[in-house]
Formats: sequence, C-alpha cells, structure tokens
Amino acid sequence: MRKLTLALFFAVYICSVAVHSRIRQKRTWIIDSFNIEEENPGPFPYLLGTIELDRKYLVNFRLHGSGVDKEPKEVLKINQRNGQIWVHKKVDYETFQLLQLTFEATNVSSDKVDTRLGVEVKILDINDHAPVFSPPHYQATMNESSAQGQVVETMNATDGDDSQTPNGTFSFNIISVTPKTDNVEFFLEPTGASITEIFFRGCLDYEKANTYTIVVEAKDHGDKVQLSSTSTVTMNITDKNNHLPEITGQTGPGRVKERESGVEVLRVQVADKDSPGSQAWKAKYTIHGDKETYFKIETDPKTNEGVITVLKAMDYEEQTSRNVSISVANEVPYFSCEITGRPAKRLWDVKTFNEGPGKSLPGFPKLYPVSIAVEDVNDPPEFVPPVRKVGIMENTKLGTHLCTLEAKDPDKTFSSKFHFTKGDDVDNWITVDPETGEVFTAKVLDRESPLLKNSSYSVILYVVDNGEPPMTGTGTLIIQVGDLNDNLPILEVNTLGMCLLDKATMTNITAVDLDLPPYSSPFTYELLGDVKGKWNIDPTRGTTVHLVKEKTVYSGVHELQIKVSDNQGLSLTQNLSVTVCDCTSTPNCHLRRSSGAQVGSTAVSIMIFTFLLLLAIILMAFLISCKHEKKMIMTDDEPGWHLLESNIETLGTDCKVPAKITQVESIQTLKAKPNLISTHDGISKQEVIQQNHQQDYYDSTFQKEQLLKRSLQRNSTRRSYRSCHSSMDQVKRNYSIYSVDEFQLRQNLLTQIDQNLFQLQAPGEELGDYEPHCYAYEGESMIDPQLDAISLPENDFNPNVLTNLEWQFNKLASICRPDLKS
Repeated sequence: MRKLTLALFFAVYICSVAVHSRIRQKRTWIIDSFNIEEENPGPFPYLLGTIELDRKYLVNFRLHGSGVDKEPKEVLKINQRNGQIWVHKKVDYETFQLLQLTFEATNVSSDKVDTRLGVEVKILDINDHAPVFSPPHYQATMNESSAQGQVVETMNATDGDDSQTPNGTFSFNIISVTPKTDNVEFFLEPTGASITEIFFRGCLDYEKANTYTIVVEAKDHGDKVQLSSTSTVTMNITDKNNHLPEITGQTGPGRVKERESGVEVLRVQVADKDSPGSQAWKAKYTIHGDKETYFKIETDPKTNEGVITVLKAMDYEEQTSRNVSISVANEVPYFSCEITGRPAKRLWDVKTFNEGPGKSLPGFPKLYPVSIAVEDVNDPPEFVPPVRKVGIMENTKLGTHLCTLEAKDPDKTFSSKFHFTKGDDVDNWITVDPETGEVFTAKVLDRESPLLKNSSYSVILYVVDNGEPPMTGTGTLIIQVGDLNDNLPILEVNTLGMCLLDKATMTNITAVDLDLPPYSSPFTYELLGDVKGKWNIDPTRGTTVHLVKEKTVYSGVHELQIKVSDNQGLSLTQNLSVTVCDCTSTPNCHLRRSSGAQVGSTAVSIMIFTFLLLLAIILMAFLISCKHEKKMIMTDDEPGWHLLESNIETLGTDCKVPAKITQVESIQTLKAKPNLISTHDGISKQEVIQQNHQQDYYDSTFQKEQLLKRSLQRNSTRRSYRSCHSSMDQVKRNYSIYSVDEFQLRQNLLTQIDQNLFQLQAPGEELGDYEPHCYAYEGESMIDPQLDAISLPENDFNPNVLTNLEWQFNKLASICRPDLKS
C-alpha cells in the first residue's frame, strides 16, 4: 500500500464538555489531502490514502460530501476503523475538477463526534479531448478575378481540456489541397488561440480548377499524447472574363432582296474559352460602318452567334452591296493575371489588367469585315410627281381634259411598260385613259358638293407595269374646283315672332349663300309690296340685318316678301312670315301660333268622335226595337245551378232572321257614282270609301252576332257555343284592320254566316237530333278523354240568388217563382 505524503496540517480545536465534573484536554489531528487522475482505468477499488490520527482511545471514521453521498456519488469510501479511503470508479475532469468532503471522527464508547474536519480531493486533468472545428465543414466562393492575398475563409476550433495546460492548447495546419495547380497556393494565418484564416497567393484560373478542397488540421500540445481533428473547406470559383472572344466565321446567304426588311441575312460565329452560359462567355456584338442604320445584330442566347437582320429596305439602283464590320466583346469587363515570380514570402509576383472606363486592352476589339449583297427585283413604277394638283372651274362641261399622267420605272433590268388605272374616286368625277394617262371629267363638277374639302376633290390613281409579278405604284390627283356664282342667297329662317309694343321694334334676319366671296355676302335686302310706314330693313346691306316693325303694325300673322341679292346682284324673292303678338302673356309669338293650331286639330278630332258615337247609339237603339219580348230560361253556363220550373218553348227561334241584314254597296257601285266621292278636311276619296264600308260592315256583323248568340244558348253543348263565340270575336278583330281591297272577301264571309243562321232557325233542327250515348253506368268509374272534367260544389243551392238576377232574367224568374214577384 502506497502512503501519500502529508501535504497539509490542520489545527483542530476540541471543545471539551464536562461530564461528571471531568474536563477533557484539546488535541491536534493531522490528516492528508489527495489527488485523483481523471479517467484512471483502475482496477477498482484502489486505495487513495489513509487518514492517521494521534489518539489514546478508539474512534470510528466517517466521510460525507461530493464523491460519497453527493454527485458524483459512490466514487469514494472510507474504512471506519483504520481511516483508509478507497476509489471505486472514474471521474471526468471536464465535469468535476474538485471534490469537497467532510471528515468526522466518533468516540466508540460514547458514539459522539469527537472531531469534524474538511477534506478536498483534486481531480487531475489528462489529455482526453481533441480540438473540434465549428462548423465541421466550410463553403467559400471566390471570383476568378480576385486579387491574391484575399481571405478565403475564417476557421474556428475549441478543445474541452484545460486551456491552461498543454492538453487544452492547439495549432492549425493545412494537410492537403485538391487539385494541385501551379497557379495558386494556400496558407494559414492565426488570428487568436482558436481562430485562423486561409489566404491564397498567385492567380485563380477557372479553366484550370473551378473548385478547390482544402483540408485543415487542429492538433493539441498534450505531453503524453497529442490529439487532433480535421475540417474541410470547399472553395468554389466563379468564372470571370479572362479570355477574349474571337470571331471564327460566318454562315447564311449574305444577301437580301431590295425593299425587303426584317429578314435575317447572316450569322457570325465566335469562340470563347470562358464557361458557356456565363456572363464571361456571352457575346456582345457591334456593327461598324452602318451610318444609315440598315442593319442590326443581336446575340443568339443558345449558340452565342451574332444574328444580322435588315432593319431598313435597300434599293438596288442606289447600291448593289453594303460593307460593314463586326466587333465582339463580353457582357462583363475583361481581366488578366500572370505570375512573374514565386519568392519565399507571403505573396508572389504577379502582373494584372482590369478593363474599365477609359482603360482598354491595346488592339482590342478586332474588326471582322462583312459584305451583304442587294438583289434586284421588279420595282413598282412611280408617278411624277406622286401628288398632282389641277384646277378647273365648276360647271365645266362633261369630258373636259384635266391633265396627262406621267410615270417612270426605276428598274434598270426589268421592263418599263405600264398602264394607268383609277382607284378611289368616290363620286366618279373622272375617267383615265389606261395607255396615254389622259384624265377627263366624267360629270359636271360642283364646288358646293359635300365631298369636297377646302374646294378640293382627291382621286387615288394607280400605275401598273407588266413585270412578273406586276408591280403597282400609287399616286394622288387633287382637283381644285373654282367657284362660280351658281347659288342664290336664302334666308336662314322664314318665320319670325315679334312683340306688339307702342314703339318700333326690330329683329335680326340672316341669309346664306353656298358660293364663296365675291359671289356671296354682303347681301342686299329689299322689302316688296305695301310696307311703307309698317316695315323696313336697316341697314339694307350685310349678312345679318335688322327687320324693323313700326308701332302701327297690328297683332296677327303678316306675310312679307323680301328680295335678297348677293354681291354680284343675283337675287331671290322669298316669303317671310312674321307673327306679332302680346309678349306679356306669351313670350314667344311663334310658339303661341303653333300651340293654337294644335288645339284646333284636337277639337276637330273630338267632334268627329262624338258624331260617330252618337251614330252608333242610334243604330243600336234601332236594332233593339225590332226584337219581340220572349220569356227566357236559365242557361247552365255557371256550375252549381239547379233547374227550376219553367215554361216550354215551341220549335223555332225567338226572332226571324231577314234574308239580308244589311245591304252594302260594292266598290264598283261606289266608283260608278263619283258625285258621292269627294274630299273633306284633307281626307282622300279612298279613305271615305273605306270608312263607309267599315260602318256598314260593323252594323251587319253586330246583328248577326246577336242572333247567333241567342240560337247557341239553346244548345246544351257548351264547347260549340264557345267555339262560335270565339269565331265572332275573331271576325270583329279582323274587321278593325281590313282594307278596301279585302271588302269582297268580307262580303263572302257574311253570306256564309247568314246561311249558318238560317240552318239554326229551321224547325226541329235548332238543337239537333242525336242518339243517346252511354259514357258510364251508375257506380262505375270511367275516364273518357273526349269529356271535360266537371266540378260540382258541395254547398247547397240558395234560392235567394234569383233575387239578384240581371234585367234580362227577371221575366223568366217571375214565371218560375211567382212568389218572388215584387
């Protein structure tokens, strides 16, 4: 057993307690402090040390605190007889660096604590933790054009061991770089105990390596053993423009037809070593020597080719080919980096160039020549001049020669024969000789035509050559029509209203003339007739003058004659109607006159309507007077009625139908009597005939309708009555819209109705003789689609209903129920 060296002396003051008048003396205890190495592999338990006491009596030892009954529990135990301390398991320094315990010594005889002391057990650290990177992996991105000496990445690591010992300190080192290239080298520069930065020297080249993988190690300085870990840095390089584009050739026809535009004529190929699809690879083209801007060049995003397109049509007769130059650059500026030396120092010797504003590479860009041929095609002929103006006076006779058209063919290699034709000529004013181009008038021209604008009439003309295919040129002929005095001045209004006053009043009158000066205004006005002391014009010359009414003019409508002459003396006498009224009641005399005329028409209409109504009443009274009073029975038109006692009618009808109800004259008879046809109040003769026929037809139809209704009331078949009633209503509706030409057809219809009525009045045939037909026996249910559904009310019949009958049924009711007579 190994005895540990005594490291610490403790002074112990022992308090003595008097028992049975006995006083104990102070004693001094001497104990040891202990050390435990972390992660000691054992075997367990092993002896840590012994606490030795100078005593004359027996004691028991006890131990409490960390490592015994507190965390970490059950690491230490003490032999209560001899004071030996034993270790039973491992202790981690990174968790517990010191165990604090309490030691007690108890008198065996009295079992009382004789001594209580503090004990410390120190945990000794060992190198059991390697440095750890945070994060374990790094990603970095650098531009290819980045200058050497820039920071690639900053790395950080930590160690769980005691940083005050070699076990907890560490250093960084680059283990490997993949791939290895001769243009760049990486190195580390620590910036603290646990931080380091990665730098590079040289020139980055995307084409040699677009990604570098750098492995960095962190290793501690442990005495017995050295622990380490590694981290990986992935550095991605972004391609930049360190290779110049170069035009390698061209494809395409390299030619264009004259007058063509918007077509592709050429493609230019380019080579670039930079990464395809990157801005350093994308080409940007420029055209040189194209002052007229005939072409444009764009980059094909897929192939990086330069596409040349014709912007503006070219003329073969002017130039048979066009020579331009093309240059190419990239979308991002060019740079270069060249290593000139590799000295043993932090950075190498390099030579760099960066393109920028006012700074370009000598001899760049290079120009690539391009020639584009122009092909001749059949050009359309051209009018000379394209817009031609000719003058002619209006009212010139038909067929007057206006001009001779001229045209030229700009082609040098194609035929120059052509002919003329007319295009847009709205009013067909001209004709064109197709061979000679002579233009003639096709009608008498009128300057006042609404088709003219500023006295000019435009015609579109065409000239067509005989090429393959034939081409057409367009020209314009403007005919300027001169004015003649061929229009008379006319008053703007020919009705006026003026107020009745006790002094002279005036109003404005204005004339218009479609001719232009000097054939129009100013006009000369002159009143004709007996107007002295009543009317005058002041002034008599001008476009608008005053019509003066003297105070002697009475109210009413005055018809004046006024002569209006234009500036050349051409005149027209016109009627002017002036209404004079009292303006205190009606501000506008003209409106008052119109309103009065309207009221008169309404009164006439009312009188005519009243006369016709009176005539209709007289005719109805005459028809009613021919009837003989008959006793009538109730019909079954209303559901729920009951048959009461009544008289029995004999065969026949209530009234005889005359052979001819109304005698109507035909149109031929009316035409044979011209003295009966005249006009009245603006109504034509044809309208008078039509009105007479309508009235006669209405009277005849009304009588036949009444007879037909009375005959059908005796027929028990309700459906037949409704059908006949509808026919009569339709006849009346047709009557309201018939014309004189249809009169004969209406007469035929009346004759047919007469025949039907005579059949209904024949003795024994008014109701018809029919054989009985059995539809169902009593108690049986049968549905016949020919029968209508009949609904019978449940309520009882009230005889008092007979007291409220209309006057037609009063006689019948008195016969059936004498007790109801009043």
